[in-house]
Amino acid sequence: MQKGFLSIILHAHLPFVRHPEHPSFFEENWLFEAMTECYIPLIGMLDRLEDDQIDYRLTLSLSPPLISMLRDELLQSRYLKHLHQLIELAEKEIVRTRKAPEFNKLARLYRRFYRHALAVYQNQYHGDLLGAFSRHQALGKLELITTAATHGFLPLLSVSEAAVRNQINVGADTFRAHLGTAPRGFWLPECGYYPGLEAFLKDAGIAYFFVDAHSLLNASQPPVNGVYAPLACDNGVAAFARDPESSEQVWSSKQGYPGDFDYREYYRDIGFDLDLDYIGPYILDGHIRANTGIKYYRVTGENQPKQIYTPKAARAKAELHARDFIQKRQQQIDALASRMDRPPHVVAPYDAELFGHWWFEGPYWLEQVLRIASEKSNGIRTVSCGDYLTEVPSPQVATPSASTWGAQGYSSYWINETNDWIYPFLHQAARQLEDFVAELEGVSVNPLQKRAFNQAVRSLLLAQSSDWPFIMKSGTTTEYANKRITDHLARFNYLYDSLRKGKIDERYLTALEIMDNIFPDIDFRHYRALKPS
Repeated sequence: MQKGFLSIILHAHLPFVRHPEHPSFFEENWLFEAMTECYIPLIGMLDRLEDDQIDYRLTLSLSPPLISMLRDELLQSRYLKHLHQLIELAEKEIVRTRKAPEFNKLARLYRRFYRHALAVYQNQYHGDLLGAFSRHQALGKLELITTAATHGFLPLLSVSEAAVRNQINVGADTFRAHLGTAPRGFWLPECGYYPGLEAFLKDAGIAYFFVDAHSLLNASQPPVNGVYAPLACDNGVAAFARDPESSEQVWSSKQGYPGDFDYREYYRDIGFDLDLDYIGPYILDGHIRANTGIKYYRVTGENQPKQIYTPKAARAKAELHARDFIQKRQQQIDALASRMDRPPHVVAPYDAELFGHWWFEGPYWLEQVLRIASEKSNGIRTVSCGDYLTEVPSPQVATPSASTWGAQGYSSYWINETNDWIYPFLHQAARQLEDFVAELEGVSVNPLQKRAFNQAVRSLLLAQSSDWPFIMKSGTTTEYANKRITDHLARFNYLYDSLRKGKIDERYLTALEIMDNIFPDIDFRHYRALKPS
């Protein structure tokens, strides 16, 4: 007998990284690694569940930058080259490790893994991973949703309503253009919410969004069912809260499953272990060490030499952890059911890239979770949040509190001493663009001016990405993040000044359109303040 619901949401997002001006570019590997280690394995999981007629529901949020990159012909061709290089490297590793049977077995595993990725990408889905996800949505098993145009951190853009509205509307429009359907749900970037944001979501046709637990717990009215049922904002848009317990089981660096000693160690890669002369042809410039994806060791214990990875033991552990996850959801639901006025609903959102990229066994674990959850005897049914709203209507009405799912629960990760300098520039650019578009109401512009205005909007959107302040705070590729912000703002300022002066260099504009070719259908006239009704 069904006692409660479980919604697993994967948020797939990467910043827009595309550099046609270079023959190859290090940060493009972010996409290629995610495709090989996360997106293609997840599609394989969905295909197997379909073949075995497993009854499940899963939600996947696809960000507009990721959607655009997956459909980009230049990046598709570079990805195929990347895959062929990985296969070549794995074959070299088979030769190098021929006298070390345990390592040789893993080298052969990697060659099979990369060959399979190539077969799925090139032969089965003909380079169209979005089409693969769409097929599973059409089968009724996968619910696809989206997020803001460039994953802009909306609470810190809210000084301009036009900026927030444009991020949301361009995101929804991009999803609709590529997937052929309108998104019902919306992933707020970094789960960043502030009261009033739901008005923009409603205007974009969005029915629900996600927040962290404290957003519901600190709502304008105490939530009768805690975080285990959504709240409806005054305009009817529903807010679903992340369940802290299921989150910790997967995310926590200490208690979370991915830290188990039997799982593959992400941070030990042959790109750092082997001689540079040997590994050089398979990294960007032959000099700067980087991950290749071939990793031979497991997490092991603390302060111990890393031991060799054993895939069979890792898969067995993933099965145990999947059953543990479902058992703990059963215990949660059993405890909650007696004191709630509706079936408990556990919402478990995660970054999609955790599954396969950071946690190599993640897609297999998720597959086992969905298989176990489909067993009718366990009292749990997987649903999307859209399903839940249909089946369990009339949620409690209240306004969530401002919140994010970042460190300390608010905005400190995206505005602090490492990155606060960017916001005056972003706000000034947004204000300039909004004022300029308002001046043009009822005024015609020529085709060249229209192209320049549209490119200025693209430059501003790309500068607004939450990824750049996040990287600045985390201290990883900070030089690249700083350059991306300053480049996009410089491009915006150049275009703005050119339009104000009436002097547009078409050759330079064309170059910018080639480099930043995201959102081809954008209309600059939408970047304006709405008149009071």
